[in-house]
Amino acid sequence: MISADRTLVDKIRLQFRRSESIRGYTLLSPTLLIVLLGLLFPLIILFTLSFWKQEYVDLIQTFTLKNYGDFFEKKIYYLILYRSIRISAFVMFVTVLLAYPLAYFIAFHVQKNKMIWIILVTIPFWTSYLLRVFSWKVILGYNGVINSSLLSLGLISEPLEFLLYNPFAVVITLAHAWAAVAILPIYVSLEKIDRSLIEASRDLGESAVATFIRVTLPLSLPGVIAACLLVFIPTVGDYVTPALVGGTRGIMIGNIIQSMFGKALNWPLGAALSIISMLTVTAAVCLLLGATQLFKKKVS
Repeated sequence: MISADRTLVDKIRLQFRRSESIRGYTLLSPTLLIVLLGLLFPLIILFTLSFWKQEYVDLIQTFTLKNYGDFFEKKIYYLILYRSIRISAFVMFVTVLLAYPLAYFIAFHVQKNKMIWIILVTIPFWTSYLLRVFSWKVILGYNGVINSSLLSLGLISEPLEFLLYNPFAVVITLAHAWAAVAILPIYVSLEKIDRSLIEASRDLGESAVATFIRVTLPLSLPGVIAACLLVFIPTVGDYVTPALVGGTRGIMIGNIIQSMFGKALNWPLGAALSIISMLTVTAAVCLLLGATQLFKKKVS
């Protein structure tokens, strides 16, 4: 019996030595455990909390679907969630559209000192996020830089009021704040493209535009997708930027959730709104990935 157990142990040890994946997971197991506890445990608490009730400051630990029912019964909640998805999608589109040319220029046209360009791209991250948001508030304000410049040039007779406290201000501020996050993955994807493929396309008679559409863009899609996800997912739940530059017309779902956990003291409803928001974002991401696959098949 003892010899059989030793034989089994020896087999396990031999399998462990031969399998690189098992050894890799063993080395990563402490980090993976910390990540799972840091991500999964709060989600479990949030999910459980969404089925409870709250009366004043007391949490009533009884199962109820009232919090989810409130979301569908009160029109304001799903309208704000729809607005958040729409604003974040527009931020994603604007950010990636502006980030791609710069990433393309650095990858294909900058021959020397590319690291300097990368450092210049990341300079906005050297300052506080709040400072960047406040700077846009100063720029877009009623007496801000834009209005003051236009007034001094005589192009307008009174300050423009539509620049601040609306979705437009939220989009501009978020696009600037997340620009570097979009540029870097696109640049890495473009940098990995084999230049001989582009040269072969041009040698076969394809124009520069056709080469970009049929060769460069499909090969850079992993970076574009990563940029889209890195911009879209966090901006849906952003509440700082809408609170500072969005006004009443730029409120997003993050502001509602923050108020539920803050002034409203309705943690279960805030948890339910958070779960619904995460599920909605997951569905939107799946649609985005599906649309990307269809585009890639159509191009190829």
